[in-house]
Amino acid sequence: MSAPAGGLPDLAERIAHVTCVTERHLTAADREAAFPVQALDALRDTGLLGLVVPTEYGGLGGTLRDVVDAGLALGRCDMSVALIYTMHCQQAAAAVEFAAEPLRSELLPVLGAGRCYLASVSTESGKGGHLYSARAALSEQGAELLVDRFAPVVTGGEHADGFLITMKNAGATTDNDVALVYAAREQLVVEPAGDWQPMGMRATHSAPLKLTGAVPGHQVIGPEVPFRDIANRVLGPYAHLGWSAAWLGTAAGALSRVLGLVRSPAGRKRFDVSSELLLTRLSTARQRLDAVHAQLRHTLAMVESADDITAPACQLLLNGLKISASEQCHTAVNDLIDAVGLQHGYLKDSPTRLEQALRDLRSAALNYKNDRLHLAGGKLTLLDREVSFA
Repeated sequence: MSAPAGGLPDLAERIAHVTCVTERHLTAADREAAFPVQALDALRDTGLLGLVVPTEYGGLGGTLRDVVDAGLALGRCDMSVALIYTMHCQQAAAAVEFAAEPLRSELLPVLGAGRCYLASVSTESGKGGHLYSARAALSEQGAELLVDRFAPVVTGGEHADGFLITMKNAGATTDNDVALVYAAREQLVVEPAGDWQPMGMRATHSAPLKLTGAVPGHQVIGPEVPFRDIANRVLGPYAHLGWSAAWLGTAAGALSRVLGLVRSPAGRKRFDVSSELLLTRLSTARQRLDAVHAQLRHTLAMVESADDITAPACQLLLNGLKISASEQCHTAVNDLIDAVGLQHGYLKDSPTRLEQALRDLRSAALNYKNDRLHLAGGKLTLLDREVSFA
């Protein structure tokens, strides 16, 4: 992974512009389960879609640390936009790390220009989002690879400029022989294959898609690299750190809005700020978020510095972060709803937006299910008898 950096000096300013645009449209996007096209336009206009692309290819030269900071900031406003953005950065980082020539010279300048939004196509019926396997297989037609792929969940897929698609290699005999293929939108027929009416993260518009088409054979990402290495070195860390940042930002934004309400002149008349019950619930929520923040920053530092992030202690830390963030951020918001009551905790028109935050964060434990991570964690724990810490 990239070495730690001091952060881009104008990253906060760019993010603030996107947040401002997002705020104006988030109520309608949530109500209508509509993709936040205005926020995506702002991400393009600010060049943030090129955040992790090296400057030599026209990108901003940002790091995983910058992606985490951006996810936290965007999550305070809207979890859907934060997820859309951090998942795009995950896909772009995989291309930066593993794309070989001639794809590298073709794709990276396009990504670096900051106008191209990449969507991830990794889900399949029957396997969910399990990253290490695929069922649909590529087939060869001369120098081209034929793509015929249904995906039940594709975040922002109907608005993507390109896709990174997991499929079995042509001629593969096992589901674990996976290829990661880049396809530009114009190389595919992209057909909506269902509706998107979820409880939360509605503006991600993660509706099912059917993708068919043909791409040149050189558009496999990391053709000489086992897909498991791509997943372990980039896709997994970016997912768990990016998602956790988005979730923590969402819960932190909710707590901030609650504190603003309680401390406002009207709030001081409504809430007893000396109430032991209220103070305890606020303290508990803050404690949960501080713990997740500490785990997030520690895990990020580990990924930046570890010689081998596939070691059991490192993988346990990454998986544990995702589990902790998904559970604790949701619980913190649920506690805040109890703290402020029906009017400001449960109703859609409350300025705290707790109702939306709770719905959004309920998806976190299901987004690559915690049960699956605990099964992996149990096996990894058996490999670390000394209980070493990363």
